[in-house]
Amino acid sequence: MRVLQVMAGAPHGGAETCFVDTVLALHRAGLQQKVVIRRDAARSALLRAGGVEVIELPFASRWFDMKTRSGLRRLVDGFKPDIAMAWMRRAASFLPRGDHVGLGWLGGFYDLKYYRRCDHLAAMSPDMRAHVVREGWPAERAHILHAFAPDGQGRRLDRRALGVKDGAPLLLALGRLHPAKAFDVLIDAIATVQEAQLVIAGEGELRPALEAQIARLGLGDRVRLLGWRDDRLDLLATADLCVFPSRYEPFGIVSIEAWAARVPLVATRSAGPGALIEDGADGLLVPIDDAPALAAAIRRVLGDADMRARLVANGRRRYETDFTEAAVVASYKALFERIVRP
Repeated sequence: MRVLQVMAGAPHGGAETCFVDTVLALHRAGLQQKVVIRRDAARSALLRAGGVEVIELPFASRWFDMKTRSGLRRLVDGFKPDIAMAWMRRAASFLPRGDHVGLGWLGGFYDLKYYRRCDHLAAMSPDMRAHVVREGWPAERAHILHAFAPDGQGRRLDRRALGVKDGAPLLLALGRLHPAKAFDVLIDAIATVQEAQLVIAGEGELRPALEAQIARLGLGDRVRLLGWRDDRLDLLATADLCVFPSRYEPFGIVSIEAWAARVPLVATRSAGPGALIEDGADGLLVPIDDAPALAAAIRRVLGDADMRARLVANGRRRYETDFTEAAVVASYKALFERIVRP
């Protein structure tokens, strides 16, 4: 089985992290792959450190970028993949046609016009699969491929190195600094949870606005923006609670990362976490854009040791059932076999 993996995503993001983790996991499982990405030195270094060969192409305008089109065409002709897998819209729009099976990966509720060169689609959740079928995609060619979270034990970090003090409960949020992630709502919530501290690991366009909000609320000693971090396991091992306040979240890898790391979880009822999390069992769910409700849920978890233990145990059980590397790699390999040799 030969698979050409194509991804043209942003420098940072959950889908991009999922791509790197999955490619490396499939490499460890012995799958023969060639990997093409949009030029990105950091992502190339991560993949190459894991033993994966990487080809970098521009992925500029899909109509005029002939360098990317010709580069992909040469790779397809030379490698002769059984499957060409396009991760997200831009990669799918560049995917060459050929004797291979074209498989498009969806990390959100995307417009299917970008996937015209694909034969099959793989969505991260049942809701996403239902979306593509509603949009007219044949149900027999729409599949679900979950993400996984690493099952490593992180190293507890020195909280002072994160810019927060020892002793107070530490809340962790992970994601791009983007309106969809609703970190502004989380900062409003933490202003009323005076016993807690918060670190946000991510980078993006809202950094100046969030910094101004932190200053305006006088939270400079309790809230830190860490920038993008590659030590998510260590951050989770250091945190007392993971908070996931998104306004819009099609899946939410953060949920399964918290479950894997045995960290209690509070999230909003955005599409992905709302479908994934069982409220009160493996996480607490609150309404979107509701800072008082978010603050109340945070206080509830921090103040109840039995609840924390229950959320952690049930979350870990969910992770071990569906979201380990072994389980997800097996589902990828099974789908590859099914669509190449139906």
